[in-house]
Amino acid sequence: RFVAGAIGPTNKTLSVSPSVENPAFRGITYDEVVDAYYKQAGALLDGGVDLFFVETIFDTLNAKAAVYALEELFKDRNIRIPVFISGTIVDMSGRTLSGQTNEAFWNSLRQAKPFAVGLNCALGAKDMIGYIANLSSCCDCYVFCYPNAGLPNAMGGYDQKGPEMAEEIRPFCEQGLVNAIGGCCGTSPDHISAIRSMSSEYPPREVKAVEPIMRLSGLEPLNYRPDPSNMRRTFLNIGERCNVAGSILFKKSIVNGDYDTALNIALKQVEHGADVLDLNMDDGLIDGVNAMTKFVNLLVSDPSISRVPFMVDSSKFQIVETGLKCCQGKCIVNSISLKEGEEKFRHQASIIRQHGAAVVVMAFDELGQAASCEDKVRICSRAYRILVEDVGFDPQDVIFDPNILTVGTGMAEHNNYAVDFFRAVREIKRLCPGSKISGGVSNIAFSFRGNEPVRRAFHSAFLHHACKCGMDMGIVNAQQVIEDKYENIDKVLLKHVEDVLLNRSENATEKMLEYAATLDPKSSPINLRRLNQEDNGPSVSPKINPVSSDFDPLKPDENLPPVPEFLPFVDKMQQSDAFKSLDKLFKSRIALIDGAMGTMIQRYKLQEDDFRAERYKNHSHELKGNNDILVLTRPDVIDAIHTAYLEGGADIIETNTFNGTWISQSDYELQADEEVYAINKTAAELAKKSVDKFLVANPDAGPRFVAGAIGPTNKTLSVSPSVENPAFRGITYDEVVDAYYKQAGALLDGGVDLFFVETIFDTLNAKAAVY
Repeated sequence: RFVAGAIGPTNKTLSVSPSVENPAFRGITYDEVVDAYYKQAGALLDGGVDLFFVETIFDTLNAKAAVYALEELFKDRNIRIPVFISGTIVDMSGRTLSGQTNEAFWNSLRQAKPFAVGLNCALGAKDMIGYIANLSSCCDCYVFCYPNAGLPNAMGGYDQKGPEMAEEIRPFCEQGLVNAIGGCCGTSPDHISAIRSMSSEYPPREVKAVEPIMRLSGLEPLNYRPDPSNMRRTFLNIGERCNVAGSILFKKSIVNGDYDTALNIALKQVEHGADVLDLNMDDGLIDGVNAMTKFVNLLVSDPSISRVPFMVDSSKFQIVETGLKCCQGKCIVNSISLKEGEEKFRHQASIIRQHGAAVVVMAFDELGQAASCEDKVRICSRAYRILVEDVGFDPQDVIFDPNILTVGTGMAEHNNYAVDFFRAVREIKRLCPGSKISGGVSNIAFSFRGNEPVRRAFHSAFLHHACKCGMDMGIVNAQQVIEDKYENIDKVLLKHVEDVLLNRSENATEKMLEYAATLDPKSSPINLRRLNQEDNGPSVSPKINPVSSDFDPLKPDENLPPVPEFLPFVDKMQQSDAFKSLDKLFKSRIALIDGAMGTMIQRYKLQEDDFRAERYKNHSHELKGNNDILVLTRPDVIDAIHTAYLEGGADIIETNTFNGTWISQSDYELQADEEVYAINKTAAELAKKSVDKFLVANPDAGPRFVAGAIGPTNKTLSVSPSVENPAFRGITYDEVVDAYYKQAGALLDGGVDLFFVETIFDTLNAKAAVY
């Protein structure tokens, strides 16, 4: 016999607002629900339960929070026990309280790999059988059911007795739909005894493998079954208009807080054929976390929009997580990449998988963006192995974006971008079984923005060829790509477009531009209108070095040449001797850096006169607290601190110049160039003298190094000091560069062995320093 730790739905819902007036409001946060479930599950596990039973789920997002918490617990305890998940449907529509169908419910939670899934409560057995049959057909795990003892009477009680309930459950067993049966409201040990007697006559449901397809969900399931013979027919249109970079109107509505307009934009996309909605809030004028939270909460409150899955799109992973914590459906995350290395890639991918989402991987790695076919294939193949073998992603949930790059720019090196994409799509699909291909289709014709027929013809032709190579989905204007069927594009326009796309002549772009100039920029590629057209048609230059009509630029190469060897880049700038000495030290043992300077100075209890000395005797501003000038006014103190750290074993000591820029010194009215130079040069010389004295006294101590300390300044380049004006900055990039340049020059003149850019709280400041 087994003990199941019962984990209920809580009395809060993450997908429904408790306020009619404010549909974006939630009575609790996702993180709070995760915390509550984690603490409950931990206590149950300590008490010895054999399995967890996440039950009576009326809001799938609550269940997702529960399985997220359980996964955290399993990792922390280094043990996993079985998990059962049971949803509840509220009426004969077969939907949960938060609006999902039971198959959409399964798609949202399938990634958690529950031991068993089922339904309980709400309806009697007779009314539940159809929904259990649906779960049984789509689930690749065990299925159970524990219905109520019929429906409640007028007083809220249940009149159905055990034998009657058992007979209503019999069809579940006869049809082989369940592996376990129980009872919910109104049932008693007598009911369970009757059900046991009846069910013992039947074998349990056989768990069958389900079709390996990508399963997404909003309120309804989206089970993607590509048609290899006609990928354009099964292509998934990802609506681009709820992306602040894809719609000026949408961006303005979010910036202005006009969420009604933003919701209408989302609704129109679904009405016009979007299968998935792309949601992106990446803009400097927008608080991405708050905007994503509010917008997604509003979207899930509108069933006509939230019936489709969402693509949570951001370059900021915090915003990605925010979006996932608001969606009960199974989303797509767009995107992650290997740009910052495998460790961060694995970490982000693991979090996405734990949230149960599919993932888009951009063809970026540590070397940059992939442009050639070879680089696209190499990066995607590497990412696929990590996701499938190391992280545990279902291959069907891995989506690659091999970078749709702009053609028709006039730059020869861009001419083959589309062909490289098409060829890469086919090879990635071959080498990464089950994976999908996506991309931002509007990128392809970015150079023709403003000329609607040309731009839209490019999109249609691109999708035609990309889908023939295996492209599954793309971020598009859903209405336009449905209207602009490839077969109906104006034939002359299409020929010019495909000359550019397929790189069929050296002057294809010039010919396209000439032809585009003859078109009405507001017409469509199907009903093309020309400007000032003469009877003999527009004048267009002949092709230069045209490709023969029987040549297929997308045909795979038969004999690929070997990858050439490239010589590594060699920096021709002379390096100081410190590079070799430090490299030897770091390879031989763990090096030691000195400790804090500021708190050591505090021990001396210095007063205003110590900071002033003779040099600043008549200075107009208070100087106490300006530790950097002590190299000029109390060098004995700084030398003593350096010496103490060296005697303590420090291999590297830092100059006392944390605030040595003119930016920081301006707080004390010491921003003049000569003052800044004196502070930094003297600090470097003082530290070097401390090292020299130490090595004379300890000749076998080995090399010691002086690091020129370059602090963060007291300004930030990425954050406004004004709440009212987030675009304002207290200083410019060039001013920060100037300050760092002058400080570093003085430190170098003073003889430092290396620079130490430290305590960076704003990476843009650090970028200014290294610049």
